[in-house]
Amino acid sequence: MGLLEGLSSLGLGNLEKLNIYEKEEKKKIPEKKKEEPKEEIKEADFLFDKSYTCPICETDFKCKTVRAGKARIIGSDPDLRPKYEHIDVLKYDTVVCPECGYAALSRYFKFMTRIQAKLIKEGICSNYHGHNYEGDSYTYDEAIERYKLVLANAIVKKAKPSEKAYICLKTAWILRGQLENLEMDASYVKKKVLYTRQEEEYIRNAYDGFLTARSSEPFPLCGMDEATVDYLLAALATRFEDVDVAGRLISDMLSSKTVNSRTKDKARMLKEELEKVIKRKKKEEAEQKEE
Repeated sequence: MGLLEGLSSLGLGNLEKLNIYEKEEKKKIPEKKKEEPKEEIKEADFLFDKSYTCPICETDFKCKTVRAGKARIIGSDPDLRPKYEHIDVLKYDTVVCPECGYAALSRYFKFMTRIQAKLIKEGICSNYHGHNYEGDSYTYDEAIERYKLVLANAIVKKAKPSEKAYICLKTAWILRGQLENLEMDASYVKKKVLYTRQEEEYIRNAYDGFLTARSSEPFPLCGMDEATVDYLLAALATRFEDVDVAGRLISDMLSSKTVNSRTKDKARMLKEELEKVIKRKKKEEAEQKEE
């Protein structure tokens, strides 16, 4: 007897032999497409060779430069060091003439006085032995070498304190990037100690230079307005536990009517950090008195 037998009395005899569970055709599960391996993102993908003419020896040459809008910023350190995805943009802000050794940050490369040109010819070009950067990108060691040459040029040409301070700041940032990318090999500890010491030395010189420039040069300094320079100095003063300078700068920023809200927010974070420094220093002084 079928499950639906008797429906003929209702005029539905044609349904009496229906199977309750109709066999459905098995649906084929589509095969997963094999994911193609993601193409490796290389630092060189962000770069192009920009043409320059040396203002000292008039040699035409090319220098690796980051493509505008190519690198994506993902954050910054308290001392304003910018961080980008897949590339350390800071490695490519130096321009070095391979022929005579004249070198500068990109924003300063074209500009100098005749006296400065003469000083560079005598102090740099007369002794320079070129170095070819043959890779498709700069290593950290190469980038640091280039920054050191930029600083040497700035010292020789008697650049303003702000320019020399800015070079020192960027060199410290590069050393920090190198520290963050150190390989965990047998030389890791030795290199970490060396690069940490070097970063500290450069950042200290940046702090001293910007303090001098702040009181002797008109704004903007290296493209930075007064509020930005004051924030930077406050951050460095906090790092070096220069409590009086940091406290004064932070107080001025927070009470200013011209400083924007974003800078004030960062200044408040600095204030919290400075309060920790002050508290620790007081504790250390109290412990010393007890001894």
